[in-house]
Amino acid sequence: MSGQSFRAIQWRSGTITLLDQTQLPNREAYVEARTVEDVAQAIERLVVRGAPAIGITAAYGMVLAAEQSEDLEAADRRLRRTRPTAVNLFWALDRMARVWRVGGSAAELADEATRIDEEDAASCRRIGELGAEIIPDGARILTHCNAGALATSELGTALAVIRVAHARGKRIQVFADETRPVLQGARLTMWELMKDGIDVTLVPDVAVAHLLYEEQIDCAIVGADRVAKNGDVANKIGTRGVACLMCAHEKPFYVAAPWSTFDPSLEDGRAVEIEERNPEEVRQIRGVAIAPEGARVRNPAFDVTPARWVSDLVTDRGRTGADLAAGLARLMGPEFSERTPPPRSVAH
Repeated sequence: MSGQSFRAIQWRSGTITLLDQTQLPNREAYVEARTVEDVAQAIERLVVRGAPAIGITAAYGMVLAAEQSEDLEAADRRLRRTRPTAVNLFWALDRMARVWRVGGSAAELADEATRIDEEDAASCRRIGELGAEIIPDGARILTHCNAGALATSELGTALAVIRVAHARGKRIQVFADETRPVLQGARLTMWELMKDGIDVTLVPDVAVAHLLYEEQIDCAIVGADRVAKNGDVANKIGTRGVACLMCAHEKPFYVAAPWSTFDPSLEDGRAVEIEERNPEEVRQIRGVAIAPEGARVRNPAFDVTPARWVSDLVTDRGRTGADLAAGLARLMGPEFSERTPPPRSVAH
């Protein structure tokens, strides 16, 4: 299986070392988080990003709090305030809470965080194996944002599918759209796939419709930050537009996500809290102004794609098929339906 030559998150007692994604692709720099506040700010500033990676980092953040004899309730609250849309954050913190609320030690918390990390790695491998089955030889694949090793423990979700298909000898070509406004596709997906020697071409977000018109794209595959009970998918802003274009051109649109991303407490995508980020992300690119000073901005970080536009949803438990609600019901175990819903009001 194709791997990658880096890890976005590395843990040793007392320190979480994070590959600083705000510096890519220009510089491969690392940030060391030694306190809960360090971890919270790293998540908020997108030093670490991607739903699974956020959850893993927050879990290790709770270990830091325990090692330093901090107030664990306060640490938990601080980490839950960082980013409201990615359900993995709340899922991981709920798992950690089940340990510390019954008096678990720092060592027991470290064991649980390590399990979350290792389970995500296994999940990525399984998603890659299952997803590669639906990618035909010679496929030209569009991907949006970054759902790779930078966003997970290893391999990624959508990019795991691409990596495994490539490792199996399938002749694939990838189109990575730039993913405005923070350019995760241009900066991160291109960096990852070029390091792996996978055929990848960067395209402007606004060029996707044209490439579909010219019949240069066969399918699209993306990750997810939260999936509702009916299969509606919350993902990086612009995903809905890509899905709509794929649907209009009668091309398959696939989603790849770990089971921890599913949230059956939400009946549909309308209940997903959409994070609004700093307007400077839109007014500037890497610190260079591209709009008049004081320009009014809307900067939603995510959007919701309706289940009816998703051709298949690939999880580590299996694939849903085209009927996402039925597929999720089939894959869902009773323990998952009992998950504590995350808070709905988050201050920023």
